[in-house]
Amino acid sequence: MKKNAILLCLFVLTACSPRYVEISRLELSDRIAGAWLGQMVGNIYGLEYENDFIDEPGPGGPYSFEKSIRKMQAVDGAFSDDDTDVEYLYLMMMEKYGVVPTYAQIREGWMYHIRDRVWLANRGALGLMHYGFTPPFTGDKRYNPHWFQIDPQLINEIWGYTAPGMPTYAAGISDWAARITSDSWACSPTIIYGAMYSMAFFENDIPTLIRKAQKYLPKKDRFSIIIDECFAQHKANPDDWHEARKFIADKYYVNEADTTKTIWNANLNGAMGILSLLYGGGDMEATMNIGCSLGFDCDNQTASMCGLLGAIYGRKCVPDKLSMPFSHWKKPFNNRYINVTRYDMPDASIEEIIERTVNLAVAVILKNGGKEIYKNGEIWYKINTKAKFYSPLEFCVGPTPRIVAGEAVDYDFACISNSAYNWSFKEGQLPDGLSLNGSRLQGRTTAQGDYKFSLEISDDKQSVSKDFLITVRGRNIAPEANEIVASVKEAAFDVLDSCWTTIPHSYYSKTIDIINDGKVGGIGQSFYSLASKSNAPKQDFFGYIWKEPRTVNMISFHYGTLEEFGGWYSNIRVEYLTESNKWLPIESSVSPSLPENDAVFIQPHNVEFLFRFAPISSKGFRVIGDDAIVTHWNKYTKNVSAFISITELQVYEN
Repeated sequence: MKKNAILLCLFVLTACSPRYVEISRLELSDRIAGAWLGQMVGNIYGLEYENDFIDEPGPGGPYSFEKSIRKMQAVDGAFSDDDTDVEYLYLMMMEKYGVVPTYAQIREGWMYHIRDRVWLANRGALGLMHYGFTPPFTGDKRYNPHWFQIDPQLINEIWGYTAPGMPTYAAGISDWAARITSDSWACSPTIIYGAMYSMAFFENDIPTLIRKAQKYLPKKDRFSIIIDECFAQHKANPDDWHEARKFIADKYYVNEADTTKTIWNANLNGAMGILSLLYGGGDMEATMNIGCSLGFDCDNQTASMCGLLGAIYGRKCVPDKLSMPFSHWKKPFNNRYINVTRYDMPDASIEEIIERTVNLAVAVILKNGGKEIYKNGEIWYKINTKAKFYSPLEFCVGPTPRIVAGEAVDYDFACISNSAYNWSFKEGQLPDGLSLNGSRLQGRTTAQGDYKFSLEISDDKQSVSKDFLITVRGRNIAPEANEIVASVKEAAFDVLDSCWTTIPHSYYSKTIDIINDGKVGGIGQSFYSLASKSNAPKQDFFGYIWKEPRTVNMISFHYGTLEEFGGWYSNIRVEYLTESNKWLPIESSVSPSLPENDAVFIQPHNVEFLFRFAPISSKGFRVIGDDAIVTHWNKYTKNVSAFISITELQVYEN
């Protein structure tokens, strides 16, 4: 064998072989304790200043924390909030299902335990779960209009500190988990956080830690560029964070494109987290004060960065005056974590949470090529630093294909987490003219009706199968209508003054004419039936009239983007126009089932409800129902207008 070939083989073997680092169980426990306690400190104290400093930064501290103190006093311990409670939920799910639950199991846990107190991308994901989706479709930008918001980076740190010394694995599982609620570059801060938490057990230089984690993003990734900008600003002004804050806020908030401009933008807030880490100098209290002052959704940054410092330095770096503010507390937060946010999630001692997390970290270590060893009577762990994350073998549930007779079909049953597996047709019947190519359904058919079949995915060790039902519909005749009928045809955006809106306004359409343009969702594709000076309750209808009767057996109604104060029906039915110009109801079925109540947390954005009925010939068809009226917590939304958000209404010829 030639010398160069020998060197190449040695290089390949070295690159692929495990490389181990070691940590004692005592040290592992101390760092995980620091991560949990640091997150609680940053979350509980930062919460008091959440969204307070937007146009201008805060004063820099020190701050008073009267509300936080009162809340801790009321429960005599730490109280749950969304910066720690979803991670506690994930801890429970890892214990129940294994260290990598499936997306389907995560959906089950979310739907059972999370019944309120979620917003933005988290709320959008939860609504889509109730509709029937599993991740990653619940975070997909086509369905979740909040895909770019802060949500994933504040609920997923646990995947990093249960993978100590395994940054590649931690970055991979953090990306996988981020897609429960988010998509594209909004997942990048979560990847960075996961890698940093993993490396924090063996790297204590903060700039080095950030730079090493940055390697897990593509060079041209938006957040990677932002990290470079944060370093440049810190270098130019090492002793004063104000100019750095101004630069980031101007570029990623003031001048951010309307489609992603919010105070909760993932990259904007992720940048504030990086700045607080750089300027905090490794001191938890200083990092928290700077994080609060940098503003925007600051409790999330303070929780994540203070937790990271805890993972770097252990529980000793958590200031007693913050974790034990009352004289009768002898342990941090009185060793009590009190659930005030999630359904049927038990209170726990903090020491118990820490020990349970240590056990999970050990399970992750051992499952990924690590070993348990003994040194001088102590338990130690050898950790495979080159461990990689592989997503579970499972089908992910998203929208069923909308197949129209005579139109070309190219639909992919796979998603980002399972596309690399082997796909095959198992049994059943496909419509004539359609075939399966790997995970893609392709072709053209005229065979209307329902078709059942099974698909199988496999790897080298196992396989799973799933049944599918697809419907071939007749031609969509909505674009041929002579008239769009609607209770409101032009949105009165002036009434938005009293509404707490969270959707970028570029998603809105001013007029009704987008509902039969064939485009489902996206920029400019959500019509809000807002009427000037309207008073709830209100009924809304949408439909079409043709010059000649049409025979119809299906109508699909597509919600657009929803707001936290409304946009959906409390009830909905289909009607047809008689020869005497009266609208009469049609007995129909709907798939999937409509949401069981008006709760905002179960309403899905950008989805279809398909109404089926016996063929009826008429010149007019419409959907009609009562708008949901939601009492919102925001003080400015007490008297909002009732409305429906619609992106498309399609009518299928029999």
